[in-house]
Formats: sequence, C-alpha cells, structure tokens
Amino acid sequence: MKPAPFAYVRPGTTEDALAELGRDGAKVLAGGQSLVPVLAMRLGRPSTLVDINAVPELNQLSRSNGNLRVGATVRQRQVQYDDAAAAVPLLRLALPWVGHREIRSRGTVCGSIAHADPSAELPAVASCLDATMVVASTGGAREIPASEFFTGAMSTAVLPEELLTEVRFPVAEDGEGFGFGEFARRHGDFALAGVAVRVRTTAAGPDAQISCFGISDHPVTRDVSQQLRAALDATGAEPDEAGLRRALGDHAAGIADDVVDTGGDAHASAAYRRQLMAGLVSRQVARAYLKSVRSTREGESS
Repeated sequence: MKPAPFAYVRPGTTEDALAELGRDGAKVLAGGQSLVPVLAMRLGRPSTLVDINAVPELNQLSRSNGNLRVGATVRQRQVQYDDAAAAVPLLRLALPWVGHREIRSRGTVCGSIAHADPSAELPAVASCLDATMVVASTGGAREIPASEFFTGAMSTAVLPEELLTEVRFPVAEDGEGFGFGEFARRHGDFALAGVAVRVRTTAAGPDAQISCFGISDHPVTRDVSQQLRAALDATGAEPDEAGLRRALGDHAAGIADDVVDTGGDAHASAAYRRQLMAGLVSRQVARAYLKSVRSTREGESS
C-alpha cells in the first residue's frame, strides 16, 4: 500500500514547527522509522507531516545538571557511540537491541519514546530510569516524568499540538549497576519479552527496579528490592552470578505473574511470556547487582 495524500512542511525553527503542529491533523516526522510504515499501511492519515530535521536546536546531545539531554532529532546510533552517552550505561546496553544498524542510523531516541510501542526498548529504559520528557507547544513547555508519560499502546501524555523536544536521562552514580535483556524470534524483531534493570547499593541494602516490556500495553515498572534482598539472604552478601540467579529464580516467577498482563498473540502465549520474563528478570537483576557492588568499590577506592 501507499500513504494517503498529505501536505509536507520543513520548518527551520522550533517555533515554526509548533505553529504547524497547531493545525488539525498534523504529525511530526523525525527519523520516520516508526511513522513511515504506519503511513504506508494507512494506519494513520495525517493531513500534514511536519519534518523537524532542519531545526538545529533539536539536534543536541549534551550532559548537564546530572542529566543526559537527548534532543528530538538525535539519532539512536549517535547516542550508542557518543562519549557523552556513556554516562547512562542502561542506554548503551539497550540500543544494540533496537532494530538493525540501518534503522538506528535514522531512528531517533525521542521518536521511539513518543511512538510508545509496547515492545520497544527505549520506553522501558526511560521508565526504569524515570527519565523526564520535555514537551512544548505554542503555549509553553512542560516536563512529564516517565511514570506519567506512557498511557497505553502507542499512546502517551503528549497532546496533538505538542512536540517532544528532548528527553533527560539521569546519569549513573557510584554504586549503581544496570542490566538489560530481551527475547525475540530474530535479532531486530520486536521483543516477545524484555526487561531493563537498575540496582543501587546503599548502606541499608540494595534497591532494585525493573521495567518490563513486550508483556503489556506499556512498560511495567516494579520495585524488586525485597526479592533481591531475600535472595542475598540465601546466598550471602558476595554471591557468584550463577548462585544469585538461582536464588532469584525462587522469586522471579511471582514477579512475572505480576507484570505480564497480555492475553498473548500469534507469536507467544501469556504463559510463555511469563516463563521468558522469569528467566530474564533473574539473570539481569543478578548481573545488575554485581555491577553495582563493583561500582561501589571503585567509587570508594577512587
């Protein structure tokens, strides 16, 4: 199929782009890796495409005030290899799983998050880190935490006349460790199940948070600190990865039962996704915890 007819504009400033988005039926075009297939299948029929790639201030990648700031037209592959992005290790872990190299060369970080596909990696990363989304309209800008941003399958808190101008990811601190894993039929396919993990080692014990994707209509975030601490009680404070994974396995099935609420589809049943999620959670939480311990020791020795 071919897209339905639409008008095309390419503004040179954010203000002009926002003015165009104020028109009824306008849609943002950045990387186009999510939007163009939707248009080709006529699942969307915008009256106007607002191409924001000529707006220089939207193509900024920088670190400031404890955040990595990723502008609306920054490509995924740039974030994957830019030195500034090394401050957010979870992004570096997740990006190689996003589509294929050619897709990451055009696709944008903000575009993937705004598209909010339930099986996409970057919305889960944003949720796990509680990133901040900055959206703007002709009436001004507002900030939306990730916990309030994703409202359903391919649905977010961004209004039709608004533009997601940047995402702010908090940079990693000493004592933090991260894990990321997913299972798909082939590399580059949408994930049947996946998880992003952040563990922070504190004097009171580890804090652990997971964000799961591919198993609901939006990323599902849970605090699993209690389960991790219970596993460490069984293994001791300095377990090896295999031992900690086994101990976490006693709790992972319950976590999977809690987070998987899809009814299943042609690719995988809900029961199969629960099995996948249990394995992914136990593996990645164990890895993230051990990384957090190493990070704590490195911070103390520096």
